[in-house]
Order: sequence, then structure tokens, then C-alpha cells
Amino acid sequence: MPLNPDDTVCFCFHVSVRKIETFCHVEKPQAASQISDCLSAGTGCGWCVPMIRRIHLRICGENIPWWRRTETPDIPGEIDADAYRAGRSKYLADGQGTPPPDAEL
Repeated sequence: MPLNPDDTVCFCFHVSVRKIETFCHVEKPQAASQISDCLSAGTGCGWCVPMIRRIHLRICGENIPWWRRTETPDIPGEIDADAYRAGRSKYLADGQGTPPPDAEL
């Protein structure tokens, strides 16, 4: 089962799938980093960056010039909330990111 609209993508700053999708539909950012600029998602431990890119590509992909497109991030297309959360826990346990002090662990 894929992530639901109310599932969390960015645990550091409590940003949901719905919030990222809405931002993409309304603002039509040319780069996924513009999502981070506005919502702060992806600026903490870094775990959610590939998922933010995937959502951005799914919604805004047709708006991205061919020379700015990158490969699809290496995250399964269908991932449930529990598996996503577990992946982040392993990511942090492996020392691959440092969340802000008040972030959800």
C-alpha cells in the first residue's frame, strides 16, 4: 500500500505527503529543492529527500526542462508508512543523517 496523503514524509519538520503534493500542484516548483525552501522538508536529516524528489517528479515532471531532469530516486514506487518509517530509523541508526534536536525519531 502506498503512502497515504496524511502520512509523514519529513519526520524532522512534520511534513505530510498532502502538504508536498498541494505545494507542487499550486506552486509548480521547477526543482524539488524549492519544496525544501518553502516547507523545510529535506533540510533536517536528509532521509526524505529522495521521496520529495519522487513526489515532485510525479506531479511536476512535465514542467522540468529535459536538461534539469535527474534519474528517478532509488525508492520503491509503492511503500507503506510503516516501511518508510522503519527505513528512516535504519538510516539514522547507520549514522547517515542527523535530525534537528526536536525532530521525531
